[in-house]
Amino acid sequence: MEKKSLVILTGPTAVGKTALSLALAKQIGGEIVSADSMQVYRYMDIGSAKISPKEMAGVPHHLINVLDPKESFNVVMFQQMAREAMEGIYSRGHIPILVGGTGFYIQAVVRDIDFTESKDDPVFRAACDELIRKDGPEALHEKLREIDPASAEAIHPHNSKRVARALEYYHLTGRPISAHNREQQEKESPYAFAYFVLNDKREKLYEQIDRRVDGMLAEGLLDEVRSLVEMGCGRQQVSMQGLGYKELLEYLEGTISYEEAVYRIKRDTRHFAKRQITWFKRERDVIWVNKDNFDYDDRQILAFMTLAMAERGIQKAIKEERS
Repeated sequence: MEKKSLVILTGPTAVGKTALSLALAKQIGGEIVSADSMQVYRYMDIGSAKISPKEMAGVPHHLINVLDPKESFNVVMFQQMAREAMEGIYSRGHIPILVGGTGFYIQAVVRDIDFTESKDDPVFRAACDELIRKDGPEALHEKLREIDPASAEAIHPHNSKRVARALEYYHLTGRPISAHNREQQEKESPYAFAYFVLNDKREKLYEQIDRRVDGMLAEGLLDEVRSLVEMGCGRQQVSMQGLGYKELLEYLEGTISYEEAVYRIKRDTRHFAKRQITWFKRERDVIWVNKDNFDYDDRQILAFMTLAMAERGIQKAIKEERS
């Protein structure tokens, strides 16, 4: 059975994926599936750098503005929703293009990761929540480091949801979740795919991050956070743990100054970009697209990507799907 075609365009935050994804979609007859853990939420537009309907320029986008900020979202939900969106795209004779910077979400689709072992233990989760409340997220992260150093290295100490999940997996199975993830990563993909990682020089990327944060604040990010608080959103929501939201929430709660909030957003976004790059370096079969190698010319980049897709049989698949 011939594999269906899939294109992935990822890379660190603020590297310029959106504009390139639109040009790519128009060239290959693609529809974009957002692989972003924040753009899935309604009313969270500025802080998530969400593309506007006008900017979409007629290119269909999926998994944007589909959840309320009070709803939880996780990789299992993403995988299911992305599969459904992709089936619709294939039925229209188009190519799905996964676009976003959430590496684990992309991996879940590309490698068809099996989450059936992902059972829950509410009592254990409650104990994790209590430890966080009492001693802070670092205490929970330290427990993970004791039993699964590889996962502790990969998961940021403040990503308490993923830390708790890794601990819960060990609690339920007796195996570190990093071992399970390695097994899943080695699976053969059910897709004929081209996996592009757009990247830039570190100093340029960091400058772009700082400019983006300044732009978000000028656009009204603080007012956006205020509106979410008025809707009843708070630190208990997964959505409000997003970069830019949690720091300004702390400012509104009076625990840090505005200047400190802005400093933390920029600092933590730079750290996040660094972790994203580290993640993609561990992934197999990726094609690195370093913007400086193409003189920052999207036309050159697009030509390179088109050739790489053809080498992987994707151009042939496009012709067949459109016939």
